Amino acid sequence: MSYQIISGYQSNDALRQSFNQLAEKTFGLSFEAWYQNGFWNDKYIPYSIVSNGKIIANVSVNLINCRVKGQERRYIQLGTVMTDEAFRRQGLSRMLMERILSDYASCDGIFLYANDTVAEFYPKFSFQKAEEYRFRTVSHIESLPCVKQVPMNNAEDFDAFLAFRRSHASRSPVLTDTDDLLMFYLTQFMQECVYQVNNRDCYIIAEQDGNTLTVFDILSNEPVDPSAVGQLFGHTVEEVCFAFIPENASALEKYVYQEEDTTFFVLGDTLLHDLPDILSFPALIHA
Repeated sequence: MSYQIISGYQSNDALRQSFNQLAEKTFGLSFEAWYQNGFWNDKYIPYSIVSNGKIIANVSVNLINCRVKGQERRYIQLGTVMTDEAFRRQGLSRMLMERILSDYASCDGIFLYANDTVAEFYPKFSFQKAEEYRFRTVSHIESLPCVKQVPMNNAEDFDAFLAFRRSHASRSPVLTDTDDLLMFYLTQFMQECVYQVNNRDCYIIAEQDGNTLTVFDILSNEPVDPSAVGQLFGHTVEEVCFAFIPENASALEKYVYQEEDTTFFVLGDTLLHDLPDILSFPALIHA
């Protein structure tokens, strides 16, 4: 059977529909709304194998420019790894990995998050398992919240948020240019997770589950004490977990973060050198 590798075809309606069908079948996930909202750009590049006009296997490349301690890095994240059930065990993922590693041999590093069931696959390409670190803290305050939800319901809301995002700094020592991936989440699954702090020029992206608040980013041109973030959300918050690395984290508890059924893999000497400063990549750039 003849197979062809194609990439960067998202503007082709038929191929994009086939890609989405495979993603829905594999992950229960569609990228169509992301495309229609205008946020699927040239930094998310599906490398796919097509047979008879149908996408049967894929590994996607995410181009991520990152600043680490003032140094510019060009990292690659691999994701959306999938093969149609009818075409598995034919070496299709290997074909895609070999092509991608050849195309991006000059990048500063490559990373991915693999399901544990396929964790033995990536070391065959010299990927190494690595640990990620995050921060958390407790919160005790008897007061009402002093944040208000920012609407994220339509294109006007999206544009207003991005205008704020681009004029305000992420309060993190490690910066990435990943607004496209951020909007994948905020326009679909996390539309109720953007908050403005009352009387302050500050947005917080966060999600509360029971008494635990997970903070995904803090946007402000003034320093924000991460140990006080939980207090802004009121007395129902007892623990605050940071899904990005906040600045001034010395008062927070640092811990090894292990996502369930997931292994973090990295490739490249520069990325391995940077990991003690990166600690972990923000959750909202995972793809």
